[in-house]
Amino acid sequence: MRNPLSKLVVNIQPSGIRKFFDIVSEMKDAISLGVGEPDFDTPWHIREEGIYSLEKGKTFYTSNAGLKELKEEICNYLYRRYQLNYSPDHETIVTIGGSEAIDISLRAMLDPGDEVLIPQPSYVSYLPCVTLAGGKPVIIELKDKNQFKLTKEELLEAITDKTKILILPFPNNPTGAIMEYEDLKEIAKIVEEKDLYIISDEIYSELTYGRNHISIAEFPGMKERTILINGFSKSYAMTGWRLGYATGPANIIEQMIKIHQFAIMCAPTTSQYAAIEALKNGDADVDMMRVAYDQRRKYLINAFQTMGLECFEPFGAFYVFPCIKSLGMSSEEFATMLLKEEKVAVVPGTAFGDCGEGFLRISYAYSIENLKIAIERIERFVKKHKNNQ
Repeated sequence: MRNPLSKLVVNIQPSGIRKFFDIVSEMKDAISLGVGEPDFDTPWHIREEGIYSLEKGKTFYTSNAGLKELKEEICNYLYRRYQLNYSPDHETIVTIGGSEAIDISLRAMLDPGDEVLIPQPSYVSYLPCVTLAGGKPVIIELKDKNQFKLTKEELLEAITDKTKILILPFPNNPTGAIMEYEDLKEIAKIVEEKDLYIISDEIYSELTYGRNHISIAEFPGMKERTILINGFSKSYAMTGWRLGYATGPANIIEQMIKIHQFAIMCAPTTSQYAAIEALKNGDADVDMMRVAYDQRRKYLINAFQTMGLECFEPFGAFYVFPCIKSLGMSSEEFATMLLKEEKVAVVPGTAFGDCGEGFLRISYAYSIENLKIAIERIERFVKKHKNNQ
């Protein structure tokens, strides 16, 4: 019988995040710090708007690109936050989460062999999506000594005459790193000089601490070169609603809508009505959640420093990325043994690229009570294995 499977798909590795999540889900009394999902319920007024849309029978397809009112609110939000002017009719698309926006932007822009620069450690979907779109992923290894920011030197070294797109994954999953004004200014200059395009994944833009998020699309000449991706999962605790969006040049968005039209039709109608309410009246909810995340962030940074593990201070997202090299274990070994011995699940840094070796991703999208129990177990584990060295 002929092999029914695509070699391209078979050769793509499954997500390293899910492995530990699947194990811990069947383990009694285990604590998972592995999943990047807010522990908050979607705020009631947002849920209520979704419920109300169902009660009113608003259950039909929307236009392919999304409800016009939602696209208008997205554009209002981007202007309010960053003074960016986008057309809701021609430069905006509503997608199934930010993940679909990443996928269809790459498919709309890449020809076979085009190179895409992917700073790592970073979100697990970028590399396989580039591969599935026929592009060639080129990895830029970010460094702890630079607080996992992308430097101009690293960017210039990776660019070739085949480079077409730079993915900017900031605020970063898994490190929590951010790019500030001066960092992005240098990157923008190079992007323009080398005639590149940018896919800027800004899903954690509302979750920065003591720093304001800056979009590279704000810089002169960058809006015309940037697909800005965002969504509702992280900032509004709407992961299960599966809703994101992309804005960018009209000619690119037009082709993204074409792919979305054939593959998806439209994003969930109920979710779109809820998202309108989130953008209109959800700022206070985001502020409340940000304060809680910041408290947890500070607690974890201090806890890892106290137990003697280096951990740079992240100013974005809801992850810390402690270094465990001093224990002489690989990231995979540490995570596997910690789960077995102490029933705490964390994600090896290598799930986000080879340069994540020696680090762990720990999510603080969990209650402070669960974090305290988990830290007690991790500290016990670290002391035990330090003494065994």
